[in-house]
Amino acid sequence: MTTAKSRRRRRSTPAPTPRPPAGAGARVVFVGAGPGDPRLLTVEGASLLERADVLAVGPGAGDQARALVPESTRVVEVAAAADLVDAIDSLQDTPGGLVVRLLSGDGSALSDEATTVARLGRSFEVVPGVSPTTAVPLYAGMPVPEHLRSTSPVLAGVGPELLTQLDALLADGLDPSTPVAITEHGTTTRQRTQVGTLGDAPGMLDDLLGDPAVGADAGALPLVAVVGPAVEQRLELSWFETLPLFGWDVLVPRTKDQSGTAIAALEGYGATAHVVPTIAVEPPRMPQLVDKAVQGMVSGRYEWVGFTSANAVRAIREKFESYGLDARSFSGLKIAAVGGATARALQEWGLAADLVPSGEQSAAGLLEEWPPFDDLLDPINRVLLPRADIATEPLVIGLTELGWEVDDVTAYRTVRAAPPPAPVREAIKSGDFDAVVFTSSSTVRNLVGIAGKPHKVTVVACIGQATARTAEEHGLTVHVIAQESSAQSLVDGLAEYGYGLALEAYERGEQVRRPSQRRRRRRETTA
Repeated sequence: MTTAKSRRRRRSTPAPTPRPPAGAGARVVFVGAGPGDPRLLTVEGASLLERADVLAVGPGAGDQARALVPESTRVVEVAAAADLVDAIDSLQDTPGGLVVRLLSGDGSALSDEATTVARLGRSFEVVPGVSPTTAVPLYAGMPVPEHLRSTSPVLAGVGPELLTQLDALLADGLDPSTPVAITEHGTTTRQRTQVGTLGDAPGMLDDLLGDPAVGADAGALPLVAVVGPAVEQRLELSWFETLPLFGWDVLVPRTKDQSGTAIAALEGYGATAHVVPTIAVEPPRMPQLVDKAVQGMVSGRYEWVGFTSANAVRAIREKFESYGLDARSFSGLKIAAVGGATARALQEWGLAADLVPSGEQSAAGLLEEWPPFDDLLDPINRVLLPRADIATEPLVIGLTELGWEVDDVTAYRTVRAAPPPAPVREAIKSGDFDAVVFTSSSTVRNLVGIAGKPHKVTVVACIGQATARTAEEHGLTVHVIAQESSAQSLVDGLAEYGYGLALEAYERGEQVRRPSQRRRRRRETTA
């Protein structure tokens, strides 16, 4: 039976101090950045980064995750708890202001800073991240469930700390021949795992920390070690470091907006995409023609509007918005999109394309599926084609042959982009990129024009025969031609090529090396 006296005794046990609401002050959230790959951020963590007014970071804490914050976000470097307090105070007069303190790993290193914030009577929240001691072994092919960690302990720390922990296992009597796997840069495309024994661990760490590829901050590099029987699973379960393009640096000569599919596909195969814009978009020389076309769209002059690029969608959208119009003004118009990227640009505007080619996503593919004019079904026989200044005569001619009258209007101009920074140009010419993916003949011509010709060791992948011919005309050896005219097919072809290279090396009993690594090895051997 519970008595008043026993209830009083329970209440006398120390309890946390109630926190006041943030009120008009800043909302403070500690967010764990996870093990390294920003895609492993929790949904809530990513959402907070996208809304942060101030991002407080320390050395090496979620460097890649910083790319998720808006350009308007103020980034503050935190070396001590006082720096975080200053960042919080800077938003005290900002109702609803959000300070995100990004911490490495699962975020459990928040203790000192959170204590300081709490003692000042400030409210805070915590969004844990994925723990490196769970994620990194999984990415290295060594799953260690909690109930097996007594026989296969998982250790984490920078080099000296990790060595101390491994030495402690030896001191406790663990056999020096016990297998050990040490992973650096876990869950990222720079991940590397070395396997040896507990007795070999000091030498493994020396090799790792002395590797020039690790960099000057090797002593502060977070490492994860798996000790014991779980290491043996790696031969069968290593799924990440064995991806066909794992660790490849791939050049994508296009704008970032145009490269979404290619970037996602490359990341799925373990590569890192490096986008180099080769074209820039500028307004047309005769904007009054676009004004007239927009007026015609609103007044019912056209039956169809055909978009042959996402840039054309953006150009018309900007013109609509300058007039105070929105997607509702498309009522009654039929819309055609040349492919998936263009259709997605329309969806972002709240529009669904009535026609997208089911086969080849090109002007020719669009023309194949465009219905002929029918004077019984179509009240208007006119089509608007807002386009780049690059001619689309085949589409115009084809639509005319189908009975349509076409207004072919230049909505924007494409010009060659400015050259990339000198280090990028040097990397292209010296073979630091493992591959380059060309999605059109113009990307070949423009890349060579602004940055120079890729090194001969760089694998060249082209989206079709016409692009391949242009590459060969510029002195490049083409290794991959996509089976279909799409970015996904292009990257799939490159992955097949990369798998072939890896399989050949494996069957010869050699270490799998990327194209850029083979060039460096030959140069070092010659020297």
